[in-house]
Amino acid sequence: MRLEALDIFPVIETERLRLCKIEPLYLEAFFDIFSKEKVMEKYGMFPITELNDAVWLIERFNEGFINKRSIRWGLILKSNNKLIGTCGFHGFNELSSRVEMGYELNDLYWHKGLMGEALKAIIKWGFTTFELNRIEALIYPDNPASEQVVMRNGFKYEGCLRQYAFFRNVYQDLNMYSLLKQEWAIYENISRRR
Repeated sequence: MRLEALDIFPVIETERLRLCKIEPLYLEAFFDIFSKEKVMEKYGMFPITELNDAVWLIERFNEGFINKRSIRWGLILKSNNKLIGTCGFHGFNELSSRVEMGYELNDLYWHKGLMGEALKAIIKWGFTTFELNRIEALIYPDNPASEQVVMRNGFKYEGCLRQYAFFRNVYQDLNMYSLLKQEWAIYENISRRR
């Protein structure tokens, strides 16, 4: 893991998205996403109810980057310059070069391949620039769309972590998915040939 990669916030471009720091100008769109029950029910927290909650959450994401504990990109749709979601890495384990990946998307943009596009870009950044060895994703067992997006990016199912987290006042089972750098390199080569 190369923490120097976090000295300057990395901006990543994909075909339809610009992944960048979450700035205050995106506050209303951010609030719109994080205040929706439909989006938050699989995120691990209750929907936020006030704009100040959104300010606080954006500050936490940005402090995580400043302190080199996490990185969270805002997903900006190039066609309209609108924030439609976020994704990133947290739970850094420097010794093992391991992180957990998290993400959410405004439900108005579900089923369009946008999150898969964003994750592909940050996974590449994670294994190349950040020099990770392993990326993990913890997913609710009843969230097949999230499972599909990580599996399309080469992740493998490892098993169910029973009552692994206390989210939304309940102990929750979470399915563990992971991708190793060596697997990603093979997966990338196969994808390029298609």
